[in-house]
Amino acid sequence: MKNKGVIMVLAAAVAWGLSGIGAQLFFSHFDSTPGWLVSVRMLCAGGLMILLHSLLQGVKSTFSVWSHKKDRRSLLVFGLVGMLGVQYTFFEAIDKGNAATATLLQYLGPVFIIAYVSVHRRRMPGGRELSAFALALIGIFLMTTGGSFGSLTMSVEAFVWGIVTALAAAFYTLYPGRLIAAWGSVPVVGWSMIIGGTGLSILHPPWGFDWSQASLYMGGLLAFIVIIGTIIPFFLFLESLRYVTAAKASILSSAEPLTSVLVGTLFLHIPMDAVQLLGSLCIILTVIVLTLPSRRKEEAAEEPAVTG
Repeated sequence: MKNKGVIMVLAAAVAWGLSGIGAQLFFSHFDSTPGWLVSVRMLCAGGLMILLHSLLQGVKSTFSVWSHKKDRRSLLVFGLVGMLGVQYTFFEAIDKGNAATATLLQYLGPVFIIAYVSVHRRRMPGGRELSAFALALIGIFLMTTGGSFGSLTMSVEAFVWGIVTALAAAFYTLYPGRLIAAWGSVPVVGWSMIIGGTGLSILHPPWGFDWSQASLYMGGLLAFIVIIGTIIPFFLFLESLRYVTAAKASILSSAEPLTSVLVGTLFLHIPMDAVQLLGSLCIILTVIVLTLPSRRKEEAAEEPAVTG
């Protein structure tokens, strides 16, 4: 049964990695903006999640989160700041750079989480956290400069959006813990996608697109990003937590940036030399170091992380 959970996590991570590649292909082939694609992705994925949850768990269970004033407020904050923040900044990072670097920089989120927790609790990070910080800094340096202090291998815009994505991912992970514990992951994530997508639609309405570009290929890419790159991996990841610990799932989900790097380099010919690949490895190792179980076996008490 444990092998089943491992396969589910790996499949989810690969699908998430490929969704970024799908977005990069969309931006390179069609005249669109990250805001438009994010609003369509969030509204479609969130709507389908809520519909499926209503069919499987009942309408009352799906809408119960709206019955409490405090939770309504928290859900609105999570949808407009957390969910919208991480989705929009991630797609901007892809548009300004590429899927591989955007995904890798997003995975610096746990470093910002450790920094926040350390300041909040007024304690110095431990040896494992400091090792992760060092790996993250080395990884950023190698990825952005290729090992040379006098050059940049990515645009400043791509780097800034990538770091903002990591900050948004930290908030997105930390904020909804109480909501998810009370109402479950699917309703919280589904509704937050609808909220974020609705908010973004004010600036980037789904109908505000040059539909003369429409084609079977475009429809296939959109379906891939929404279904293969969002809904299916989300359900696979949640289901996997029945068979593996959250710590192991977090480690295995490092296949997401690895997928983006490999597919982007091999098939999209994203330039990445040996030094940058070493930097990518450092960032992936940062996640692994932070999620390895401690001697106190803390993973037994961990909450499932919101991801994707």
